[in-house]
Amino acid sequence: MKIIIAGCGKIGGSVLASLAQEGHDLTAIDNKSEVITELTNVYDVMGVCGNAADCDTLIEAGAADCGLFVAMTESDELNMLSCFLAKKMGAQNTIARIRNPEYNDSSLSFLRQHLELSMAINPELRAAQELYNILKFPSALKIETFSRRNLEMIEFQLSEESDLSGMNLLEIRKKYDANFLITCVQRGEEVFIPNGLFRLEVGDKIGLAASQPEMEKLLKMLNSLKSQAKNILILGGSKTAYYLAKMFESSGSAKIIEQDEQRCLELASVLPSATIIHGNGAEQELLMEEGLATCDAFVALTGIDEENILLGIFAEQQKVPKTVVKVNRDELASLASKIGLGSIVSPKVITSNILVQYARALENSSGAVVETLYKIFDGKAEALEFKVTAESKLTGVPLKDVRLKPNILIGGIMRGRKTIIPSGSDAIIPGDRVVVISAGNRINNLGDILA
Repeated sequence: MKIIIAGCGKIGGSVLASLAQEGHDLTAIDNKSEVITELTNVYDVMGVCGNAADCDTLIEAGAADCGLFVAMTESDELNMLSCFLAKKMGAQNTIARIRNPEYNDSSLSFLRQHLELSMAINPELRAAQELYNILKFPSALKIETFSRRNLEMIEFQLSEESDLSGMNLLEIRKKYDANFLITCVQRGEEVFIPNGLFRLEVGDKIGLAASQPEMEKLLKMLNSLKSQAKNILILGGSKTAYYLAKMFESSGSAKIIEQDEQRCLELASVLPSATIIHGNGAEQELLMEEGLATCDAFVALTGIDEENILLGIFAEQQKVPKTVVKVNRDELASLASKIGLGSIVSPKVITSNILVQYARALENSSGAVVETLYKIFDGKAEALEFKVTAESKLTGVPLKDVRLKPNILIGGIMRGRKTIIPSGSDAIIPGDRVVVISAGNRINNLGDILA
């Protein structure tokens, strides 16, 4: 599919890289010539240097016949205008990055309708939602939700004290009376879709799939269930910090440390229930004065990845129950994961996943198409949700009789409000939502999982 990415900074560049791996026909637009030069040298893409809201630039990029136009510049207004122009020229689908909280309220649906946007995406809001989910369920390193939270999948690391270490999956299912599935295991740099004889080891990261009540039941059995974070300390007064503190207004208390005085005043005016501290959060003495050692969770959201990682390590040394850091650079995210640093959130990865999911769905017009997609285990595997149609070849066949490609697992079936952790006797029917775990396979539709 022909896709145009307008604005190739951190977020746009990450989206372009992810879509390039998917094999799309890509064109990049950016007003900085050095950005276009670098992208065209690294990826097999066309490049156009210019203003994304200039008609001549859009014509040169081929907006008139593109399947998807994505505007990811730093300006919400420029993104909306360029999408509007591209749509009028003939672009089939348009997606705009819209970050300003003033646009992300009741006016957003009005903007989408009248600008004919296929989607509006806010990376900071999406990151805040992921942070909020993690802080509500702090036992998890990451948590992904499917079918309106009817099924959850968490990443969970086995410590030396874990009862699961040394057991194989068949032994675990016999021992623990909970309806769950171990879907995926990361050991070092390798990711496995395990069978019943797979034996877990200390340090393994495992993917657990279950309904929320069953997940809580299992973690209680494992003595690993932590209480929901109520009192959080946030470093950095970014848009993500604003959205996260807003979410906590009804369920807890948030304190934000921000170095810029004007930004402190802005946050104080829109977050009356939060505590805003003007100061340099990189100073460990200030963090301790503001209650780092007694808070339920520490969230580092500055614009400097290295600072977030170092202060996250400091927070863990102070025995903070839950530490979450924002890391955008892939190499630093990998490093933070290897040293065992709490949970890691990346707005650019979240956004890239959404765009990859959307592009795969557009490529398919029959059967069950991707409705939700998450890159899991450092991007080495995927968890995908499909809504099953009557045309699917899997319907009505017991799963024990379905031949799947290697490294593919059906991790859950949602039928109405019922969550089914599948066994061999279960069968998929039209209308079901199905979650598939895939390591090393590109899945566009449900039929792609068949051998």
